[in-house]
Amino acid sequence: MGVADLGLPVDVPSTALFTDHYELTMLQAALKGGTADRRSVFEVFTRRLPEGRRYGVVAGTGRVLDALENFRFDEGVLEFLRERRVVDEETLRWLASYRFSGDVYGYPEGEVYFPGSPILRVEGSFAECVLLETVILSILNHDSAIAAAASRMSSAAGDRPLIEMGARRTHELAAVAASRAAYIGGFASTSDLAAGFRYNIPTVGTSAHAFTLLHDTERDAFRAQVDSLGRGTTLLVDTYNVAEAVRTAVEIAGPELGAVRIDSGDLLLVAHRVRHQLDELGAKNTKIIVTSDLDEYAIASLAAAPVDGYGVGTRLVTGSGHPTCSMVYKLVARAESSDPQAPLVPVAKKSVGGKTSIGGRKWAARRLDEEGVAEAEVIGTGPVPDELADRQLLVQLIKGGEVLAREPLDTARDRHAAAKAGLPLSATQLSRGEPVIPTEYVKSGSGN
Repeated sequence: MGVADLGLPVDVPSTALFTDHYELTMLQAALKGGTADRRSVFEVFTRRLPEGRRYGVVAGTGRVLDALENFRFDEGVLEFLRERRVVDEETLRWLASYRFSGDVYGYPEGEVYFPGSPILRVEGSFAECVLLETVILSILNHDSAIAAAASRMSSAAGDRPLIEMGARRTHELAAVAASRAAYIGGFASTSDLAAGFRYNIPTVGTSAHAFTLLHDTERDAFRAQVDSLGRGTTLLVDTYNVAEAVRTAVEIAGPELGAVRIDSGDLLLVAHRVRHQLDELGAKNTKIIVTSDLDEYAIASLAAAPVDGYGVGTRLVTGSGHPTCSMVYKLVARAESSDPQAPLVPVAKKSVGGKTSIGGRKWAARRLDEEGVAEAEVIGTGPVPDELADRQLLVQLIKGGEVLAREPLDTARDRHAAAKAGLPLSATQLSRGEPVIPTEYVKSGSGN
C-alpha cells in the first residue's frame, strides 16, 4: 500500500458538490430536451499566460483523476439538492447512478504549456461531461499556478534547495495541494506534514522564534534543541542579535552544527556576515538557510550570496502574484444527434473582447529545432502531420471511466525538469516577456 492509499481527513468522500449550480440546471434542461446523451468534447485551455510569464506548468492532473473517481451523488448529497429544489426528481434519479464513463486525454503532469494548449480533453455524453467543469478548473487553475511560481523560483535558486513552508498562509486543504504542486515545480521539501503524509513529500523543520523566547536565554534554547535533535540541527539565529547567536550556536553545537536560519533583515548583507563568522569559528560546513517573504526575484537577488537553501511561503502559495491560470473548460465539438455513431461537429463561442475560442477536437505537438530545442507549440484538428506524429503531447488518462495514468509524484517532477530544459534559455528569464515559443494552429480536418 502506498502512502497516498492511506487517505487523510483532507480527502473528501464525494467531490460531486464541487460544482456550480448551473451545471445541474443545464443537465436537467438537456435531459428534458433530449440532448443530454449527445457525444461531446470539452477542452481545458487558457487564452493567455499570466502577464510576464514565459511558460505554464501543468499540475493537478493526478488530483483531477482522484476527483473524477470520487464524483458520486450519495443520498446525503441528493437530499440536499432535493431540499433546495436545485433540480427535479427525474434529474435526481439520473444523478444517483452517475459514474463518469468517458475518456480523458491531457498533457502529462509536469509538462509545460502555452496559450491555446489543450491541457485536458474530456469526452463523453454532454450530461456526464458538463458536470465536471468546476471541479476540474478548480484543481488545475490552482495547482498549475503554484507549480509555475515554483518553477520560476527553482530556476532562480539553481542548485540550492527550496523548502515549501506556506501552509499558514492559505486554506488548510489548499496548503496540501500547494505542497504537491511546488514539489512538481522543483521544490525539495515541505514543512506541511499533511502533504508529507498524503503525497510522500520530504518534510523538514526545527524551531521558530517562540522556542527561543520560551527559554530564559538564547543559550538555553539552543542547548535544549541540540540535546534533543543533535548537532546537525538548524538553529534560528535572528531572534535577538545575529552575531551573538551565531557565536553561541557554534559554542554549543561545535563545527558540526548543521545549519543556521536567518528570517529577517538585509538577507544579502547578513548572509555574508554570517558566512564569514561561521568560517572564522571553524564551522565551515555549517549551511545558511534564509526565509522571510521570498519570491523568485528575491531569490535571484541572492544568487551571489553565500546561501545554501531557501524557505518560501506566502509568495509561493499565492502563485507569486498570479494565483490562477485563467484556464477555461469549453465545449469544442458535439455530435449531430444522440446516435453514438453520429459525427462530431466543431462548435465555438463567437465573442468580442478576447473571449473567442477555436472549435474542433484538437491534438497538440511541440516542434523542435535542429538542436532539439522547442520552437513552437503546434495545435490542430484532424490528422496529425507525419513530421509531428512522434511529438504529440496529449496522453490518455482515462478510458471508459477507468483511470490509466496514475504515476508517482517524482515522475511528474522529473518530467517538468526535462520539459523546462527543452525550452529556449530565455524561458527562465525573470524579466517580462511573451511566451517563450509561439502557438501555431493547423486546421487539417473536422472535429472528429
